[in-house]
Amino acid sequence: MKNWATAIFPISVLGVLAGLSFWLLHITDIKEEKSDGKNRHDPDYIISGMQMNKLNKAGKLQYTFTAKETRHYPDDDTTDVTLPHLVYFSPSKPTLTMSSLTAHVNSEGEIVQMQDDVQIKRDATPTRAALFGYMADLTIHTEEETASTKTPVLFTQGKSWLKGVGMHIDNKTQTYVLESQAVGQFESRKAKAKP
Repeated sequence: MKNWATAIFPISVLGVLAGLSFWLLHITDIKEEKSDGKNRHDPDYIISGMQMNKLNKAGKLQYTFTAKETRHYPDDDTTDVTLPHLVYFSPSKPTLTMSSLTAHVNSEGEIVQMQDDVQIKRDATPTRAALFGYMADLTIHTEEETASTKTPVLFTQGKSWLKGVGMHIDNKTQTYVLESQAVGQFESRKAKAKP
């Protein structure tokens, strides 16, 4: 009986120590992060000289999107591009070109956020001079053919000019709407026609 009591005490102490060790190991267990790179915002591919063509439902060219360099990021499936050019084509409307120094494209490729020296150009027609627009940024919905900004905008067309803050473009309806503080100067067509 005495031998049993002296043997049980060290076994109990070892059991308690083992339990405490297991408990400490469990509460201090730091899960190791996976090193597969999925959570990093690094490009998985880089393309130089990219061009994408989009056809409409009738199989006609709707727009082209070109860039000097394209970087795709797998963590959020977005794309950053340098020197992007988005050009809309239509047989019944003047060609519309939008460009900037940089742009960010969402995962579906349907929203292009142009930044840094954004410029637009609507080609001339037989009755109207080419229209040029300048702004700090422009958000384009490529499928709807619409674009907007909240920043100051300047338009020039021949000797006419118009500026304001905030703008919405609808290329399908050929409408350009300034949201506020619009002021401009317009060249008279009649004055232009006089000898």
